[in-house]
Amino acid sequence: MSTRVPLLDLAAQYAPLREAILAAVTRVCDSQRYIMGPEIDALEHELAAMLGVRHAVAVSSGTDALLVGLMALGISRGDEVITSPFSFFASAGAIARLGATPVFVDIDASTYNVDAERIGAAITPRTKAILPVHLFGLPADMGPIADAASRAGVPIVEDAAQAIGATYKGEPAGGIGACGCFSFYPSKNLSAFGDAGLVTSNDPELAGRVRTMREHGMKPKYHHAVIGGNFRMDALQAAILRVKAPHLAAWTNARRENAARYRTLFRDAGLTDCVTLPTEPPERRHIFNQFVIRTARRDDLRAHLTEHGIGTEVYYPVPLHLQPCFGYLGHRRGDFPAAEAAAAETLALPIYGELALSQQQAVVAAVGEFVHRTGSPRGPVHV
Repeated sequence: MSTRVPLLDLAAQYAPLREAILAAVTRVCDSQRYIMGPEIDALEHELAAMLGVRHAVAVSSGTDALLVGLMALGISRGDEVITSPFSFFASAGAIARLGATPVFVDIDASTYNVDAERIGAAITPRTKAILPVHLFGLPADMGPIADAASRAGVPIVEDAAQAIGATYKGEPAGGIGACGCFSFYPSKNLSAFGDAGLVTSNDPELAGRVRTMREHGMKPKYHHAVIGGNFRMDALQAAILRVKAPHLAAWTNARRENAARYRTLFRDAGLTDCVTLPTEPPERRHIFNQFVIRTARRDDLRAHLTEHGIGTEVYYPVPLHLQPCFGYLGHRRGDFPAAEAAAAETLALPIYGELALSQQQAVVAAVGEFVHRTGSPRGPVHV
């Protein structure tokens, strides 16, 4: 095959926006307002309206969004926060950095999100929050999670880093819990030119605490009633995001169309008995930050695709409960079998909005060649 397909092509997205982005950067440079100021204020107003939430607070990264969101809710040493063992490290890392204990609940094997029906059994008197992850752009099952949180009297912090624009029963990801935490890392559907993030909330008091804590807990200037941190987004990133945000809906639709096209191509190639495709349960809108397939011979398939010039990634090869830094929690292999199986069997394929039909055909053809050459059995043997 001669068609090369990168996992992500940022240049394809940048090219048509280049002049507008450079003009926005020049505007900031000419203003000499690099920290906070009108670009941040405008971005927050625009994103709150776009996402359908009352408040949006621009911060320095998706990780810092989680951290400051938890801080604003008073999470501290000795507390427990329930979350998923199958996610990017920050989901649990932000909890641990505050001295709290991440309490893992295994995932639903078909959605890769935390198994909402298991959360109730994990709640203890020390539980102070529930942190579901909307992994790969698919919202977690927020109904049962909200019920469990309500019974326990604890807030929900939504890790929506990968899910901007996703919805659950018509409600926006990041607008269901006490707060939502987004990332604008370059691989995200709406991406900055570096690190940047957002905290959303419909609670004005909580949003106000986040605003204060992102500037070292300073209010008014040089007066600190609480300890916060330096969690500010810089004005250059805000200006770039303001150029890109109006295009998000079109980019998301393109990703969803590409996902549907993958389904057709895999079905027509007779590969759906060998590869399991992403699911989209009723009343949940998937925005496909990643298009994650599953097969029992994941590593061999990845090597084959690499040989054919097709970019892939494994999100995530080691579940959080087996990371060495969380060894103090005492978990062992087998404690969360669905997460462990997903870590061994899932593979992300290119899904960015500018992906061409010929590129998707090349991806599916390469997968088909691997299957036919190896006689690969039905993938996700653990599902």
